[in-house]
Amino acid sequence: MFELGFLGTKAALYMDVVTLYFGILPFLLAFSIVYAVKGNYKLHFQSQISILILTIIMVLVFEVGVRVSGGFLEFAKDSSYSFDFLVSFLIVHVIIAVAAVIGWIYLVVTSYKAYKAGDTEGMRKHKKMGRAIFGAMTVTSIMGVMIYFFLFVP
Repeated sequence: MFELGFLGTKAALYMDVVTLYFGILPFLLAFSIVYAVKGNYKLHFQSQISILILTIIMVLVFEVGVRVSGGFLEFAKDSSYSFDFLVSFLIVHVIIAVAAVIGWIYLVVTSYKAYKAGDTEGMRKHKKMGRAIFGAMTVTSIMGVMIYFFLFVP
């Protein structure tokens, strides 16, 4: 887990795996959304739950790995970017990421309840909020990959 990764940078294996996952996350989400567009709501729900659980696991792997590896400060030491820039970028990333994941969990729970109750108004709200969550998760993923580059690519 802490050995050198496979992406050819100085990052650890866990960091490469997590970064790769977040790099493809928007595509996984888009693939899941196609199910809903085609009217296959059961598969849409199942894939969203699966992706959400996998995302939470990846965040946990990342957080444990970073803590054991010495933390952000340790990684930032070797970066060619200024510390102030890195911290500012990280803060914005974390704010968007936390809001997006909380919103995603809320969306899954409320949408499931609305679907079970046959609440068409709730499903309309789901579509609107789903677009916002997809956008926020995409921005979060892009920013996470950028942080990887800031810290590990010379």
